[in-house]
Amino acid sequence: MIQTVVKRDGRIVGFNEEKIATAIRKAMLHTDKGEDIHLIRQITDHIAFKGAPQMTVEEIQDMVELELMKSSRKDVAQRYIAYRNQRSIARKAKTRDIFQEIINIKSNDVTRENANMNADTPAGMMMKFASETTKPFVDDYLLDEEALEAVKNNYIHIHDKDYYPTKSLTCVQHPLDNILYGGFSAGHGESRPAKRIETASVLACISLETAQNEMHGGQAIPAFDFYMAPFVRSSFIEEVKVLEDLNSCDYSSLYNTALEDFISRPLDGLTGEARALQHAVNRTVARVHQAMEAFIHNMNTIHSRGGNQVVFSSINYGTDTSAEGRCVIRELLNSTFRGVGNGETAIFPIQIWKKKRGVNYLPDDPNYDLYTLACKVSARRFFPNFLNLDATFNQDEDWRADDPKRYLHEVATMGCRTRVFENRFGPRTSVGRGNLSFTSINIVRLAIECMNISDKEQRIAKFFALLDNMLEITAKQLHNRLEFQKTAFAKQFPLLMSALWVGCDKLKPTDTIASVINQGTLGIGFIGLAECLVALTGKHHGESDEAQQLGIKIVTYMRDRALDFCDRYQHNYSILATPAEGLSGRFTRIDRKKFGVIPSITDRDYYTNSNHVPVYYKCSARHKAEIEAPYHDLTRGGHIFYVEIDGDATHNPEAIMRVVEMMDRFNMGYGSVNHNRNRCIDCGYENASPGLETCPKCGSTNIDRLQRITGYLVGTTDRWNKAKLAELNDRVTHD
Repeated sequence: MIQTVVKRDGRIVGFNEEKIATAIRKAMLHTDKGEDIHLIRQITDHIAFKGAPQMTVEEIQDMVELELMKSSRKDVAQRYIAYRNQRSIARKAKTRDIFQEIINIKSNDVTRENANMNADTPAGMMMKFASETTKPFVDDYLLDEEALEAVKNNYIHIHDKDYYPTKSLTCVQHPLDNILYGGFSAGHGESRPAKRIETASVLACISLETAQNEMHGGQAIPAFDFYMAPFVRSSFIEEVKVLEDLNSCDYSSLYNTALEDFISRPLDGLTGEARALQHAVNRTVARVHQAMEAFIHNMNTIHSRGGNQVVFSSINYGTDTSAEGRCVIRELLNSTFRGVGNGETAIFPIQIWKKKRGVNYLPDDPNYDLYTLACKVSARRFFPNFLNLDATFNQDEDWRADDPKRYLHEVATMGCRTRVFENRFGPRTSVGRGNLSFTSINIVRLAIECMNISDKEQRIAKFFALLDNMLEITAKQLHNRLEFQKTAFAKQFPLLMSALWVGCDKLKPTDTIASVINQGTLGIGFIGLAECLVALTGKHHGESDEAQQLGIKIVTYMRDRALDFCDRYQHNYSILATPAEGLSGRFTRIDRKKFGVIPSITDRDYYTNSNHVPVYYKCSARHKAEIEAPYHDLTRGGHIFYVEIDGDATHNPEAIMRVVEMMDRFNMGYGSVNHNRNRCIDCGYENASPGLETCPKCGSTNIDRLQRITGYLVGTTDRWNKAKLAELNDRVTHD
């Protein structure tokens, strides 16, 4: 008698004979004679009792085929066998067509799925070949029937499905002090602990690059200023010792002298220790600047994942008020402002300013001067973005201004918006934690399916019933993926599970990661709230208070169900305002094919990103903030607020400050400003002149717009897919 079943992914589950009955029933319904309940039960019972105590899925399916062939219903056996073969044939045909498009470097949704990856290079092509052949394997062997049907029918999208079989996790906030003080081994040689600022800068790059090859999402450093600061002091001491040798003097009293700041100043008029002190400070500032410059340069040139993309990296900073921390922040901002190469805007790392009252937001705050500099840099270079630590949901009662490790109690985020903070199974922190995987729901499709219900209350009630069912399917799918991820061994992630993930120090290489990864989060995302509301009420939330109230009700319901799933499955579930890139067009394209062109719903090439007001809707920045703000508290898996401003922002940092003020006033968690920036592809020259067609520096007409796509910049819009280009062209400014 069958008791357990070995699934295609290796997991062992209890035997469920109803799955056999369902499969036979489906085959019967595709024959002329129809369903035979007696035969279904006879075959099901026979297999259940005659099978071995433990069998594989394939072995059970083979038994079904054999019993059907022995029965009087050969027609059912033929349908059952044909269905199994049909899936294989269809998959091969689809794979062949996709491969041809990759080979011929066609620009489409497959090759332009991720604008940060160059799919035209040999390494990029290899990555896409692997990606597109892995996804069908996941469908056939790793998804349960409910999740598979939901994917096929365009109700959900499983992000990074190509990485599913690798058991990799999405992202992590690097506890960089583990690397800087302990060094690390990633399998090919070891890295020694850092002693000076230059080494610390390089190790930060290596940590991000190495982890990127072990994970399928991005990499972030939660407190870049705090981690780098000690090496400013050690480098300063080195400079003092150089002067000791040069001047044959003992300056040891200067090693740990208290400094209000590290500021370069002329040496004129200074003598003795005062001159030596300022000289060492000047030299240290120069070294810190070069180290920060090198860090930015490396993050834009070091490639990962087979050499086809630079590291998707983010750094959080702004709250270290020590002289050393301020030096790191200032020189990082100065380097960013100057640009890389010929003065181009650096694409990575995504820089995130952690704004906090009492630290860096008000004129009397110790880091206020650096905040104003950050706004100046953002006005020219798009970065830093701004993370509001004063938002009610971003505060931690354990934060203390005099705590040297207060960053452990500060929220940090990924550049594209992923947020990790709440934790039912360990410390409430961002450090050493990340997202495990996430799946997005197409709430627009659910709403479209309710449009034929004339009564509004019944229509909305039906929508919530469909949404609830899809939330159940999504939560279960994420649970199953996590259970699969738990079977990975620590040695599969040499850096992540030896130095980065919280609790990894307890693991041996041959231990599974099951005991530690529940510290991460599972994200339930959504896309197209605006189009969903149009389908249900006739208007989106930016133009109707009724629609806004319904939108808040929908996302609140999703949040509440996520909390229920936390209790049921004992995981950290959260709602994510999905940063849709390739997905923004995929959902729409499939829905339009089924339902046709529906005005203000499927009539564009994309669905609006998460809970945003549509990019084409003209409104003030304040109105946009008022509408989108309530969703930030509900989407604790990640969110972002954008404002589009017109013209050259370089000389208007006050516009950036006004956006940060709106974030503060309306209790928003994370935001940034988009503005106009032209880039010459040939020489790298940049300016903000409207309608620039010819480069004033080299005369080239190869001019592109530098713009943000889903939270990060891309050097050329040639990498953008059709849907995101359509969205870019539809964007209007907010006055």
